[in-house]
Amino acid sequence: MGYRILETDDIPAYLHERGHWADVTDIQVREVSDGNMNRVFLASNADGSQSLAIKQALPWVRVAGPSWPMSPERADAEARAYEQVARVAPDKIPSIHGYDADNYALVMEDMSDLEVLRTVLNEGASYGPDTSARIGEFVAQLAFATSDFGMESADRKALIAASVSPELCKITEDVVLSEPYIEHEHNHWLPELTDLAAEFRADARLRTEVAELRHVFMTSAQALLHGDLHTGSVMVGEREGAPVVRVFDPEFSFVGPIGYDLGLYWANVLVSEERARALGTLTDHGDQLRLSWEAFETEFRRLWPTRVDTFFDDAYLDRFLSHVWTDSIGYAGTEIVRRIIGFAHLTDLTTLPDPVPASRRALLLGRELIVRRRELTSPDDIGALI
Repeated sequence: MGYRILETDDIPAYLHERGHWADVTDIQVREVSDGNMNRVFLASNADGSQSLAIKQALPWVRVAGPSWPMSPERADAEARAYEQVARVAPDKIPSIHGYDADNYALVMEDMSDLEVLRTVLNEGASYGPDTSARIGEFVAQLAFATSDFGMESADRKALIAASVSPELCKITEDVVLSEPYIEHEHNHWLPELTDLAAEFRADARLRTEVAELRHVFMTSAQALLHGDLHTGSVMVGEREGAPVVRVFDPEFSFVGPIGYDLGLYWANVLVSEERARALGTLTDHGDQLRLSWEAFETEFRRLWPTRVDTFFDDAYLDRFLSHVWTDSIGYAGTEIVRRIIGFAHLTDLTTLPDPVPASRRALLLGRELIVRRRELTSPDDIGALI
């Protein structure tokens, strides 16, 4: 059967045919698509005892329509990432009930009882003690398991080959790692930031540092990444009195530099802190970069004795983690910059009563993170910049 775009009325029969739902007369479906790329449906029965989410990749960017074509094969990358994470960190992703490769559709756990982390933070709540630590652990567990330390060489080469994602990687290479530093139609910003946007485009040192980060992104196949790890791709909440953190939407997944995942999360953490500072609602925002890094490093070191290639000794581990830290700081800076003078801005800033001061502070911080990343050796060093 060929690819077909699913509509709301198609979902009951589709779930029944795929073996996910027995009684098609007892099913209610609603579309809840919210992101830029895909369509998402929620199906539930009358008493709420059964519910599922269905996510389908369209052959274009959902918010743009057919004018921006995009291969639906990105869903293959998402399914592959979930499969890898399920082996090492199943508690940190939604349960996946099936993947339909013909229709690029995932059937998964309904997480509508949880909230998107960005929404929670924008509404003034705190992270809580577990969220950022869980994210750090997630990155460490996925990265180690899919690196040359945690995977046999032949299996690693097969994973790299299977995970090549030229279309989506090109989006990152352009939108995050080049366009904000040149004249480009995707870029836009608040009029009050025009001076900084011009300064960044004219800053030769900044452009060279970004070029290096871009080249590392393009060539460093360290581990399988989530590829788009920000506060909008994390769900949080409680179930049975216990905190729950779920990472979702890994459709930009590919084998690349580990620091990119950490850096994207840190960028969002730092921007959220600027929002809270502007509103006078700072709580535990300043602890999150440190908590996620410490959890990442602790988990990576815990896994280290299980490495498959024992030639890499403990001294090399220290050096490797130092490189990951430096990359992470740089990528955090590039993500901050593109979210303010590039494409796809953050509601953390755009919904402020006056977004200019916080945006300006964040933009200047982003530049410092990029150009001084080798000098910044600890979370305290970053805190001193804020």
